Amino acid sequence: MDTQPEPGPRRPSPASLDLAIEGMTCVACAARIEKVLGRLPQVSASVNFATGHAHVAFDPRSTDAAALTGAVARAGYSARVIEDAPGTEDATATAAADARRHEASRALAWSALLTLPLLAQMAGMLTGRHEWMLPDGLQFALATVVQFGFGRPFYRGAWNALRGGGANMDVLVALGTSIAWGYSTVVTFAAPGGHLYFESSATIITLVLFGKWLEARARSRTGAAISALVALQPPTARVERPSPAGGIDLLELPVSQVAPGDTLQLRPGESFPVDGEVIDGGSTVDESMLTGESVAVSKRSGDTVFAGTLNGTGALRVRATGVGLTTALARIVRLVSEAQGSKAPIQRLADRIAGVFVPVVLALAVFTFGGWMLSGATLVDSLVPAISVLVIACPCALGLATPTAVIVGIGEGSRAGILIRNAAALEAAHRLDLLIVDKTGTLTTGTPQVTRIIPFEGASEAEVLAIAAALEADSEHPLAAAIRSAAAATAAAPAPRTEAFQAVVGHGVRARIDGRDALLGSVEWLQAEGIVLPAGDRPSGDDADRLTWIAVAHGGRALGMVGMADALRPDTAEAVRRLRAASVDLLIMSGDHPAVTARIATEAGIEHWRARCTPADKAAEAVRMKAAGRSVGMVGDGINDAPALAAADVSFAIGSGSGIALHTADITLMASRLSQVVDAIDLSRATMAKIRQNLFLAFAYNVLGIPLAAAGLLDPVVAGAAMAASSVCVVGNALLLRRWRPARPAPEQPLPSLATKGA
Repeated sequence: MDTQPEPGPRRPSPASLDLAIEGMTCVACAARIEKVLGRLPQVSASVNFATGHAHVAFDPRSTDAAALTGAVARAGYSARVIEDAPGTEDATATAAADARRHEASRALAWSALLTLPLLAQMAGMLTGRHEWMLPDGLQFALATVVQFGFGRPFYRGAWNALRGGGANMDVLVALGTSIAWGYSTVVTFAAPGGHLYFESSATIITLVLFGKWLEARARSRTGAAISALVALQPPTARVERPSPAGGIDLLELPVSQVAPGDTLQLRPGESFPVDGEVIDGGSTVDESMLTGESVAVSKRSGDTVFAGTLNGTGALRVRATGVGLTTALARIVRLVSEAQGSKAPIQRLADRIAGVFVPVVLALAVFTFGGWMLSGATLVDSLVPAISVLVIACPCALGLATPTAVIVGIGEGSRAGILIRNAAALEAAHRLDLLIVDKTGTLTTGTPQVTRIIPFEGASEAEVLAIAAALEADSEHPLAAAIRSAAAATAAAPAPRTEAFQAVVGHGVRARIDGRDALLGSVEWLQAEGIVLPAGDRPSGDDADRLTWIAVAHGGRALGMVGMADALRPDTAEAVRRLRAASVDLLIMSGDHPAVTARIATEAGIEHWRARCTPADKAAEAVRMKAAGRSVGMVGDGINDAPALAAADVSFAIGSGSGIALHTADITLMASRLSQVVDAIDLSRATMAKIRQNLFLAFAYNVLGIPLAAAGLLDPVVAGAAMAASSVCVVGNALLLRRWRPARPAPEQPLPSLATKGA
């Protein structure tokens, strides 16, 4: 008997996790950790110095979390796996972070207190008050406590870096201050009466501690967007639970104890703790945290509500559908957090420079010392500029230039309802010069309404609408929603049941109803399927051009046609004007009739359009324009837009669109309007401007500072102050992005429906 060989073991899917890294002092540390993790088999790591996190992808067959954290530990740092949702760290982690901040503040205060007498005597020397001079022994005592007490983290960081085969900012600070302290100590005990530099070593350490403290405070503000999102969700919920004595009890429970299917009660002015469906009551809801729109949305029975949104003036009963990490708010927080931790392509230059920066600075300090000695300077006169070179050259500003701007930019986008998937998309958006746009749901409201039904001979309006509603029962297309809405408002009986449903992308849908084939779609598609449509009954005149028409057939016979109108969004024309002012060309590519597409293009002010486009046409056009050297963006909301979204340089998905479009797109527009594309491009340009400014500041600081220090024109204390100020300057400049604001459109006006017109 033949036997089939057993299949080999299945290769597990690549795994990934996030690590919180402690002990990094500059971007050189981040580069070192990336290299250490990258040496492990089948591991790829990206370490973000600004966030203090590492994202690691690995093969679980050869590596696990313990191996990853162990590798980081051997490099001289500590790491822990982040298991909590972004912004929701557990109490232990939060308490530990608070303790570290308190310890840093205490160390800075004591270091400054011990350094002040040394600074006072230096001020006395400059003003001729020699009586302010401290005894050499007291200077030694004060400086030694600062050097080895509060400067201990620099020695520890330098040792860990050197032990791991690298060098970082700690090496520069420890080496520079140690030389100043060591020389002064020798003079104090071996050659009394010489000039001492105790004030320089102590002041440099205090200034660096102060700069780190300011930098940490400023960097904490870059995560304000995530903190604000997380704070929107209330910690408790009022849940209906069966009473042991019969009836219903209303319990105040932690949100973590709410389960899908539970019924919650919401009072006016309260925030929703979970995603859910309204089952009783009516109100208006402020959804600005999701969409960036300040206009409240009406909610009644059957409508969906989202965690973190704010209930208006009505009381509601809500059935929970999404809790914990499955809520829309949790997904947005995770998306924003992951995007903020990603690296923009422009950061690669800074990373490459930072990787060799510290060794180069060490070499420059040696050359500076040697050059002064060869020129005939004394040992002291040669040491001072070398110390200044070591102290002023810090790669922190270079490492913070890009990620801090990215963090703030992506956070501000989330506040405005613009969800950016990664830093690469944020960077690429500013280069766009061509935008391909879908029509329905993008330029128009996306909520077309049935305004006319033309039944053919032998059929009635009710029959046409019933068959159409049955075929569109499970479709997510905006036209399908319009048909279902019209059928619900006019039909006396439920739509018939369908079998063997099939969506023919770009053409229509087919199924079996009552055992016979039924089709719904464009006239051309039905004709290609062998359905004959009577010429005399087709729409003509203004209706033929003004409305979007679809044909319906059942049992091989054409039943009629349904005409729908979709109004142009009020903000579309203004958005088009702003895009053209920003030198972005527009091209409409629609699957609709040429007359309808032309009308919308004219109303929107767009010159170039194409109708009857298939999904392949849209994707091919994006590829063709990219090959011609254009930077192409694509805006869409449906399944038929997904190929083009994937082909574009930057893709924008309308937030009300299909799941496939949202999954494919680089940027999601939660307010579902074209003007958000303009806002996204504007935000990208503002962010890139800040990145360029930061990189210029970081490079200019070192390009100017190091030669001045080498020439002996900067005292080590001044060099230390400049080094401390550089990182704060870069982070502060990035925080100016928080002033960015999106444009606000006019409110949308509803379109009269078939039911309200009495058709």
